[in-house]
Amino acid sequence: MNIQWFPGHMAKTRKQISEDLKQVDIIFELIDARIPISSRNPEIDKIAVGKPKIIVMNKTDMADESENAKWVSYFQKNNMTVVTVSCNNGKGITELLAKTDELLKEKYEKNTQRNIVKNKARIMIVGIPNVGKSTLINKLCKRAGTKTADKPGVTRQKQWVTMSNGMLLLDTPGILWPKFENPDTGIKLAFTGAIKDEIIDIEELSVKLLEFFKEHYTDEFMSRYKLKDVDKQSFEILEDIGRNRGCVIKGGEIDYTRTANIIFDDLRSLAIGRITFEFPEDLNV
Repeated sequence: MNIQWFPGHMAKTRKQISEDLKQVDIIFELIDARIPISSRNPEIDKIAVGKPKIIVMNKTDMADESENAKWVSYFQKNNMTVVTVSCNNGKGITELLAKTDELLKEKYEKNTQRNIVKNKARIMIVGIPNVGKSTLINKLCKRAGTKTADKPGVTRQKQWVTMSNGMLLLDTPGILWPKFENPDTGIKLAFTGAIKDEIIDIEELSVKLLEFFKEHYTDEFMSRYKLKDVDKQSFEILEDIGRNRGCVIKGGEIDYTRTANIIFDDLRSLAIGRITFEFPEDLNV
């Protein structure tokens, strides 16, 4: 299953981000805690050389708590500044602002010498689609200031937003990169909703998801779907789930599309539990 998605507007956005970097003091790179590597756009490191940057690990409330701690350790070992947040409930926002002040301390001191108010720092928020950039801005500004939705591609243009403390935030549209070298990257992005469901074979993707659950979080998904046996092909497990959930059409056939959608609805609503799809140990670090 080879998933690639790079709409034309994303190329334009990449160019715009490169130009706008000249106007900002620090970058918040928002990533998905469930897929900390696959949700990092490699283009960002290329175009953001020399700028202070914080890896903002969002959706920690949806990811496996024990794995969150491992990923923080991974980024720190690789000399990256990282803060964990949950933009939905605001957890970690205070720590993020404190870390921002820490990284911009030298700039603040220079501003003071020049009689410039320190809290006029400019921050750029970047990340892949559906990672929570607009929600983070709303939390930082303590208001519903930017358009959000639970699907990729809602933020269409850059937006400067003033925070309550005077800092300026630049929101940017979510961007992916032209080609996923590792096919698993596209699959994991599809799992978490960073790629539009409309361009994906949802049935095939659900089989991939069940293969993952067979190896990880077996107890959680067996319990959720009342499965007695998972020592079988993933497609057969999909059929079992369909029968258990009443997804049966005329002639006793399973409605695979409906079954697959149920599974992904459960995944994204946390009905199966808090799930992480990538593990630091797989990177041999």
